[in-house]
Amino acid sequence: MATLPVIMIVDDDPMNLMMAQTILEMKIKAEFVTADSGQACLQKLQERNGQVDLILLDIAMPGMDGIQTLTRIRQHPGWKNIFVIFLTAAADKTTIVRAAQLKVKDYVKKPFTPDDLISRVEKHLAPPIDDPEIQDIFKALDNLGL
Repeated sequence: MATLPVIMIVDDDPMNLMMAQTILEMKIKAEFVTADSGQACLQKLQERNGQVDLILLDIAMPGMDGIQTLTRIRQHPGWKNIFVIFLTAAADKTTIVRAAQLKVKDYVKKPFTPDDLISRVEKHLAPPIDDPEIQDIFKALDNLGL
C-alpha cells in the first residue's frame, strides 16, 4: 500500500495555515503538517527525519524568515532535496534571486486562489514525465502562465 505524500505548510498567520490546508485537502490526498515559524518547521523536519515531500513556505515571517529557513533546509544533507514552494505577497528582485539560488521549486502569490494553489502543489507532487514532447507542452503552458 502506497503511503500518502507529506505536505508541510509553514506560515506565521494561523488563517493562512488553515486556508491553505483546507483548500489542499479538498483535492489532494496527503498528510498535512503545519508549522507557525521557520524554527518550528526545522523542528518538525527533525522530528520526522526529513520525511516531507513538499514544503509550502511563507517568506515574510518574524524571527527566521522563509529565506533563512530554506537556507537551513538546504544545508542539511537529508533535507536538501525537499521540494519547497514559497508563499509570498510580494518579493523583491534580491529575494527572487536568493530563492532561485536555494532551488525553490515555485512561488504561490498571496492571496492565493484555490485553483492556483492546488495546481502548483499537484505539479510538484506528481512524478516527473520523461517524454520530451510532453515536457515541451508543459514548458509552453508555463510560459503562458497556465
